[in-house]
Amino acid sequence: MTAPLRTIENSGDKTGDIAAAMRDIGLRAKAAARQLALAPTADKDRALAAMAQAVRAASAAILTANAEDVAEAKAGGAASAFVDRLMLDAKRVAAIADGIEVVAKLADPVGTVADSWTRPNGMRIERVRVPLGVVGIIYESRPNVTADAGVLCLKAGNAAILRGGSDSFRSSRAIHAALVSGLRAAGLPEDAIQLVPTRDRTAVGLMLAGLDGA
Repeated sequence: MTAPLRTIENSGDKTGDIAAAMRDIGLRAKAAARQLALAPTADKDRALAAMAQAVRAASAAILTANAEDVAEAKAGGAASAFVDRLMLDAKRVAAIADGIEVVAKLADPVGTVADSWTRPNGMRIERVRVPLGVVGIIYESRPNVTADAGVLCLKAGNAAILRGGSDSFRSSRAIHAALVSGLRAAGLPEDAIQLVPTRDRTAVGLMLAGLDGA
């Protein structure tokens, strides 16, 4: 068995605790985004390479976590098509790592000149791609999206707050741990990719609220 889920569900003031947790996540994500916006391409690519390596190294732990998610889904009467989307095997975990390496090979969009023109007075104007800042992503129970969404945001210089499906909570948590280890190895802020630490749907409505006043 993997470690017990870190949830907020058992609190006497569940909504208040979730709101506080989401605000803290938002504050840390905004701080991380400021660093990522200035991060060199080499640092981001180094983090991505380390993430791919970490996913491969953690394959057994990821599969163990996923087996628990799958067992719970089956016990709850989930349809076979849903279980197939949720289920991971060694090949699918390897594909997650391969996908991270594909993103590492993409050109860095930050600082790219998307368009330029010269005004009649001789002034030169350019439209330059810059990071958005913090991106909140809500997705269904496909564990691989935890990696896909997180690494794409990183490549574009954005911090990410991820809220995956409740059914893939353990799997997403195991994959997220590998992503964080990659950030750490490259010296980038670990808060650049955060996972909402609860299955409670209240957190979805509080994702944007967590960024207010930060």
